Amino acid sequence: MNIQKTNLPEVLEITPKVFSDSRGYFLETYHQSRYTTNGVPAQFLQDNRSHSTYGVLRGLHYQLKFPQAKLVRVTRGVVFDVAVDIRIGSPNFGQWTGVTLSESNNKQLYIPEGFAHGFIVLSKEADFEYKCSDFYHPNDEYGIIWNDPTINIQWPEVEKLNISNKDCSLPTLNQANTELLPKYEPN
Repeated sequence: MNIQKTNLPEVLEITPKVFSDSRGYFLETYHQSRYTTNGVPAQFLQDNRSHSTYGVLRGLHYQLKFPQAKLVRVTRGVVFDVAVDIRIGSPNFGQWTGVTLSESNNKQLYIPEGFAHGFIVLSKEADFEYKCSDFYHPNDEYGIIWNDPTINIQWPEVEKLNISNKDCSLPTLNQANTELLPKYEPN
C-alpha cells in the first residue's frame, strides 16, 4: 500500500496494492496492524455505506462529543471527497483538501477526528463506504456549509447540485459557535 500525506498532514491518501489477472482483482481494504504501522491510528467501531446519484453533495459534517475518525472509499462510481480542518487553534484551521475516489483508482482517504467531511458524486451513481472510530450519535451531529467562501473549496462543477435542506442551512465556519467546534491538541 502507498500512503501519502495531503496538504493537511493528518489527512492521508491511501492507495492499496491491487493484485489483478485475467480473472479480476483482489485488494485488501483494511488490515489493522498494517494501517496502524503506516500512520492510521484509529480503532474503527462502525462501518457505513451510502448510495447517491450524480450531483449529490453531502456535508460538511462532523461530530463533537463523540468525534469520528473516518476511513472512506468508493466501491462504485466516482466522488470528490473533502476534509476541512475545523479545529480551533490548529495551524491549518479552515484549510481543506480534496481527493477523487473511485472504483477504478481504489483510493481511500483517512480523515482524523476534528475535521469536517463531505463529498460530491461525479458519476451517474456512487456507493460510498466508510469506517468510523466511534458510533454515530444523532444528537452530536454538526456541520459547516459546503460553499463557505472563507474555506473556498474548489468543488468540481456538476450540471445540477442535489443538496439536502439540512446541509444548505448549516453555518459558515465564521458563524459557527466556537463552543461547538473541536479544539486542536498538538502531539
